[in-house]
Amino acid sequence: MMRLIPSGPAAIRCALSVVVCICALAGAFSLTGQSQLRPVTEGVYSAGQAARGQEIYQAQCAECHGNAMEGTIGPPLAGDSFISNWSARPLATFVDKIQKTMPFNLPATLSRQQSIDLAAYILQTGKFPAGQAELSDAMLAQIAFPTARTSPAPAAATSASAPLPPPEGNLAEVMRAIAFPNANIIFNLQLKDPAAQPKKAPAASPFDYVEWGSTVYPGWLAVDQAAVAIAESAPLLLTPGRRCQNGRSVPVDRADWKQYVAALAEVGRIAHRASQARNYEAFGDISEKLNDACANCHKVYRDKGGSEGSGAARCQ
Repeated sequence: MMRLIPSGPAAIRCALSVVVCICALAGAFSLTGQSQLRPVTEGVYSAGQAARGQEIYQAQCAECHGNAMEGTIGPPLAGDSFISNWSARPLATFVDKIQKTMPFNLPATLSRQQSIDLAAYILQTGKFPAGQAELSDAMLAQIAFPTARTSPAPAAATSASAPLPPPEGNLAEVMRAIAFPNANIIFNLQLKDPAAQPKKAPAASPFDYVEWGSTVYPGWLAVDQAAVAIAESAPLLLTPGRRCQNGRSVPVDRADWKQYVAALAEVGRIAHRASQARNYEAFGDISEKLNDACANCHKVYRDKGGSEGSGAARCQ
């Protein structure tokens, strides 16, 4: 026999009860998932493991980060600034960064276990207590750094107290000096895996500083810096008073120009995160995003009035 579906107030009360139950269960599952994330303050590594990490640190890391992790050439690995950088982030991300990007002059040469042992020593130096069990790879995703205490942001400087310097170069010069070479480093990843590029020998005499520079920051280091250059330099395209090569003012107040600049900066940030993770596979999509960010602006403001030279119709 077909069962009739109830209607009216009783049915509404029944439906509401079901919704409340579902929400309660969802909340319970959510709280359960959150409670599984352990803080590093709970003794997540052993003293013996930290001792192994100390040996690795002194041999591989102290030269750049200092004997007390105070930071010299490299950033500090203890103290407020370190916790601020890694606030509430999973320990797995930190170990990934160690394994994939360190040591600076020989990245990706540490094993996973060595990277975990190093993390244990860094936690010990940061005054996080040791426990009985060793920190394992399987535990990393369930452990997080503490949330950093935030301090009030300093008051923004007024234009009267800290005026912006006038722009030095025109728009074409800025783009060719910063965006063009660094974008091409990222585009080049469609052809070459930076991790597979052999380390170049130092430049021979007669000395060539450009060639020498490519031997100092090869592979992923060059990609890191190219991504930062794009993200950090994009706001320069909004500098008041800058002119295009043809003498017209850069349209810094136009909404579409601001959108193009924001898109370029965002691609730079995405590229930097992928580069820091040494995620080569991500750069196919990132290259497309970067190409779109450039092309969308070029179609409106650059690609008219001639492909080279002043382009009298540009920037309007």
